[in-house]
Amino acid sequence: MGYHMLSPWTMYLFLSFFLLIPHMDLQRVAGQQREAVDTSAMLERLRDVIEYEVQQKQLPALSIAIIDDQATIWSAGFGYQDADKKIQATAKTVYRVGSVSKLFTDIGVMRLVEEGKLELDEPVQRYLPNFGVQGIPGGLDSAAITLRQLMSHRSGLVRETPVGNYFDPTEPTLQATVASLNQTTLVYPPGTHTKYSNAAVAVVGAVLESQLSESHPQRIHRTIFEPLQMQSSSFVVNAAIAPHLAMGWMHTYDGRRFPAPTFPLGTGPAGNLYSSVDDLAKFVSWLFRDGQTDSGRIVTAETLQLMMQPIRDAVGKSQGFGLGFHVQNLDGQVKVGHGGAIYGFSTQLEALPERRLGVVVATSLDGANGVLERIANYALQLMMAGQDGKPWPDYRRTVAVAAERGKEIVGHYSDVAGTQSAQVVQFNEELYLQHGTYRHTLRSAVNSGEIVIDDVIAFGTPVQLSDNGQLQLGALKLNRLPKTPPAEAPARWQGLIGEYGWDHNTLYILEDHGKLYALIEWFYYYPLREIDENHFAFPDYGLYHGEDLRFTRGDNGDATQVLAAQVLFQRREVGTRDGETFRIEPLQPIDTLRAPALAATPPRETGEFRESELAELVELDPTIKLDIRYATTNNFTGAVFYKQPRAFLQRPAAAAVVRVHERLQPAGLGLLIHDAYRPWHVTKMFWDATPEAMRTFVANPANGSRHNRGCAVDLTLFDLASGLPVQMVSGYDEFSNRAFPLYPGGTARQRWYRELLRQAMEAESFSVYEFEWWHFDYQDWKKYPLNNQTFEELSQ
Repeated sequence: MGYHMLSPWTMYLFLSFFLLIPHMDLQRVAGQQREAVDTSAMLERLRDVIEYEVQQKQLPALSIAIIDDQATIWSAGFGYQDADKKIQATAKTVYRVGSVSKLFTDIGVMRLVEEGKLELDEPVQRYLPNFGVQGIPGGLDSAAITLRQLMSHRSGLVRETPVGNYFDPTEPTLQATVASLNQTTLVYPPGTHTKYSNAAVAVVGAVLESQLSESHPQRIHRTIFEPLQMQSSSFVVNAAIAPHLAMGWMHTYDGRRFPAPTFPLGTGPAGNLYSSVDDLAKFVSWLFRDGQTDSGRIVTAETLQLMMQPIRDAVGKSQGFGLGFHVQNLDGQVKVGHGGAIYGFSTQLEALPERRLGVVVATSLDGANGVLERIANYALQLMMAGQDGKPWPDYRRTVAVAAERGKEIVGHYSDVAGTQSAQVVQFNEELYLQHGTYRHTLRSAVNSGEIVIDDVIAFGTPVQLSDNGQLQLGALKLNRLPKTPPAEAPARWQGLIGEYGWDHNTLYILEDHGKLYALIEWFYYYPLREIDENHFAFPDYGLYHGEDLRFTRGDNGDATQVLAAQVLFQRREVGTRDGETFRIEPLQPIDTLRAPALAATPPRETGEFRESELAELVELDPTIKLDIRYATTNNFTGAVFYKQPRAFLQRPAAAAVVRVHERLQPAGLGLLIHDAYRPWHVTKMFWDATPEAMRTFVANPANGSRHNRGCAVDLTLFDLASGLPVQMVSGYDEFSNRAFPLYPGGTARQRWYRELLRQAMEAESFSVYEFEWWHFDYQDWKKYPLNNQTFEELSQ
């Protein structure tokens, strides 16, 4: 954790915190002087809240700056800006600040408006003669689009450009990006709907450049960053900011985290800015100076006031945006600013103009604006309480929901009409709610015990199970669905279900209880309205409202690509087709690896272990079905490892598997075993045969496997009537993300059976492996030693 002070006054405040000098003057409100405030108590509360959120949400790096008029009264960093956790985050740490970029682009345009070089209400073709987005069918002229509409998200343009969009890693020019809009059609008539659009602000940036002899980044740097002495701010990575740049992290619906991509967007004026909270604090202070700098004005006070006035619709309702600024309300105060979310980073810049209070907070985790806004609002509420002489506001905290309490609400829920649905899942000591656009984490409020949503996306909605079994989500009430498998997905959708796009940003098309869904940008979950078998519409809310998806199918009926919101996503080949076995190309022939593995010895272990008591599953219950893949060539290597198709487990684990099998039979299901006890030398052969990039799915022989201890089992469900395996989202031993227990794709029926298997095994003290839905470890696995006996030796 580091600190950075910006002025002698700020240094005095900083020292007062540590020396417990209790007073400072927290600026005037509406021209009135306020009494001195105990800053140390305020900052101690805020620091404690941030440390709590950084730990609870596992935020890699977080930086914050608190602004009171012209003073940054406190700025600090928490966590680490590098993956190795060697460089602590500070207020100087640089983040990608995403859509906060739009404020600077729009201010740059307004400066030209003041100079008479641009008109807010002229058609943009006056400045971009080749701009020719197509009108809405029926003859609406796209020439009606103006700068005012573009800057307030009332242009009717698509959210993303076909080229240079949020997904596009090819780094096209701004000119090529804007030109690609000529192949699109307006989503809404200009001025009629508020639709947030990165494409619109890219056009604004292109208009800015059209009037200049310099690029957009150069212009913003010279006319805004330099006068404000924002030395760590740039639209491109340069030598000044590179050493301080935090590493960004992505998170996904199924719980994975991975390093964020770093390519610049083609829509650069809308989202390519890099900055630190200390730099952005200077910008917030400048807002309170009515556009004035030490060397002159950037724009006039009247222009800033205009930009902060919310655009209103035909009936006078605020649309939430001015010219660039997001305009909201906090405890009766007008709040202006902007959020930013871009690969691996999230930022909130918030200001209360009337009170001249502001806060900037940034983190190196994607899509974490919910928790950042909560921290920012709390910081502003603390400062307002100080100004008003009121008690410090509380900050609600949560803990994990107790396992037994969570089990009570696990299940599927729906309203009578089937228009609203929810699912509650318990996984690895966490409770999750899928409802609406997101999968949320549920936690228990510390003081009240109330179960509420609490994650990086949102906080506060209460969730409870009523006496009649209804799930209450705030005011919404949903009925629990019967514990029966969902119907098969419609056949016409089977060829559409799958993954599309890129590793860094994957679009999932999946089915859920009779509806087709798009899971886009990792955690936005949207039901699709079917227009025809290849044409679907996004819902009338969210990122892509008013836009559609058009699938192109190959000769076999499977989609090869989808044009979603004017962005082309190619089909990704993931895993295997249903019924096929996943295969790798072994690094060496298996027969070459066998002799060295048999000659090797397992790692030495210390400590006390139980005596091994491996029992054969089919001797305990002959109705358990076996498909021991490693006794055949039908496995991921195509080679035979076991001479006999047998399955052994330590006796307590084996007895637990038998109980699961018996419990499933009334539902017409049984257990099909693929592997159980595995000699250590086979684990070594797997490791030596598997390419390094796929070794997540095999155990390291240096540590041994829980299979080697006789406490792990690979299994699935089979239908008692037909004897056939139940279809899951992926096949057994598939080395792909589809193997993850929370993988979101596939069909509702496949995921339902996967969840049924997991719940049945967990009820008997097994836990699922985080990368394989079929692999379960028994609770006592640490109590048994590694074993290298062959099946033949066990029979002697």
